[in-house]
Amino acid sequence: MTVESRSIRLNTKGHCDIVDITSTVAKQVADSAVKDGTVTIFVTGSTAGVTTIEYEPGLVADLEEMWARLVPDKVSYHHDRAWGDGNGYAHVRAALLGPSLVIPLVSKRMALGTWQQIVLLDFDNRARSREVVVQIMGE
Repeated sequence: MTVESRSIRLNTKGHCDIVDITSTVAKQVADSAVKDGTVTIFVTGSTAGVTTIEYEPGLVADLEEMWARLVPDKVSYHHDRAWGDGNGYAHVRAALLGPSLVIPLVSKRMALGTWQQIVLLDFDNRARSREVVVQIMGE
């Protein structure tokens, strides 16, 4: 079994910035020695998460609006009272979404559906420099 760990650095805008990282991850997979196995995508930090969606403007807007309804940013959070940084909502959103995603690899290709892209969501209340760890494992 081969295990290769890589990272992607990107700058995000915060405030539910949704960034398509599919092509970057696909390049990491293509450049690896692994043909069949899995790729794990993990964002470091506690105010961002990763998932898959159909990355088109309507669905991106729907996803942003869903997060605003589900975990609003204009309510009081215990985290904000303790630390005063105003991003308690970002931590809660990230905890609900989760920091990682595992995708099967078949013949050096991610087993994604036709309209399925990998996205990073940055929920923080400011722009950030993000690191995404990409770990490719298999034969």
